[in-house]
Amino acid sequence: MVIKVFLASSSGSTAIKKKQQDVVGFLEALKVDYTQLDIACNEENRMWMRQNVPEDRKPTNGIPLPPQIFNEASYCGDYDTFFDAKEDNSVYAFLGLPPPPGSKEAEKADKADIVENGTHAEETNTVGKLDDLIEVPVEERNGNTHREEEKLQQAADEEEEAQDGEEEEITEGETADKETAGDETPMEEEEAVEEADEVTEDIAHAEEEEGQEEEDLQSEEEEELLQLEEEEEAEVQEDEEEDLEETQEEEAE
Repeated sequence: MVIKVFLASSSGSTAIKKKQQDVVGFLEALKVDYTQLDIACNEENRMWMRQNVPEDRKPTNGIPLPPQIFNEASYCGDYDTFFDAKEDNSVYAFLGLPPPPGSKEAEKADKADIVENGTHAEETNTVGKLDDLIEVPVEERNGNTHREEEKLQQAADEEEEAQDGEEEEITEGETADKETAGDETPMEEEEAVEEADEVTEDIAHAEEEEGQEEEDLQSEEEEELLQLEEEEEAEVQEDEEEDLEETQEEEAE
């Protein structure tokens, strides 16, 4: 699966440039394979992007702005949804990719699976082992005297009394491990997040410019249409002048 990021290399909007840098920088920090597709220099890329963004995900003017992200032909989302996934530690799910082992997203998925199943296999195994150690029938202790049997029985009773406390400590320890597992981030991912966060320092200011970007992009298209109309008017005017000249020549003759 190839992640496709549609960008505008020659965009005059500062906000769009920052958003594109944020997406690309974070993907590179996570070492996710992706391909950049320029819509400014390639009309086919531009048309493909517009046609494949779902209608319900397009802005009110119907023109989606870069960056737009796809997994092959499957639409993932725009910058806003990417940023939300990043904040929620669910970028791999957003991209439709399996999270790497040891990542926050993988730990989050494991924790959700534990909660869904209701218990942890290690907890069950640990308690089972304690039960095996404690519940030893007296009849199997061959060769012991009556006094030794009494001592062993007393020790077994003490172990049974301590069992509840041990099980509570095990449960509390595993619960604490589960709660802190999400905070144990591999050094490599922490560096990745720090690098990506440096790119997004000015995102708040960039959000304010989004309205202006849309107007700039729409203005470019309007200028193209205006230029075409002016060219057509010039051609019509030339034709009219030629017809007028011919008419004047005929009248002169």
